[in-house]
Amino acid sequence: MLKLSTLALVSVLALAACQQPQQTQLGPDGQPLPVAYKITPREEAQIPGRILGQINALRANVAAAPMVQNPMLDAAAKAHARDMAAQNRAWHFGSDGSSPLDRIRRNGYMGHLIGENISETYENEIATLNAWMQTRDTRDVVMDPRATELGVGWYQEPSGKIWWVLITGGATATPTTMAGGFAAPGAGI
Repeated sequence: MLKLSTLALVSVLALAACQQPQQTQLGPDGQPLPVAYKITPREEAQIPGRILGQINALRANVAAAPMVQNPMLDAAAKAHARDMAAQNRAWHFGSDGSSPLDRIRRNGYMGHLIGENISETYENEIATLNAWMQTRDTRDVVMDPRATELGVGWYQEPSGKIWWVLITGGATATPTTMAGGFAAPGAGI
């Protein structure tokens, strides 16, 4: 019996070794095409916590206070991600002309807006956060010491393209200059 199971195991290993390795698809420039990240229902529940954990780890490195998730900011971010997909462009204004400040107020958030980061990509939330950290304006939205709350939203198209939105805010309503080129009322930009 032992010889039969050993023979079966060796046969399976030999067949596996004969299989062709999966070829990476190359684009017209000769570079590998990106593989679209698919958000599963299980991951939907995990994404906000992963983003929050990564952001708070980054903020801890510079002695900035951790942020907490805010459901009103989450709702504004999710709505804007879906709206960007409908418009087929990543930008800070809604199809109705709304600004980030308009959208958070519409969702009942009365704190001040620090900033909004957006992305159109096929990558997961950590790769997207990494891209935001590479640019000063979007990094400032994440790292601003005045930010105490965040909201995150996304919309994934059937093609795999993901529209990401991250909104940061502070719990008290005070006029502020926002990173990313947007100013709250009275900020003077």
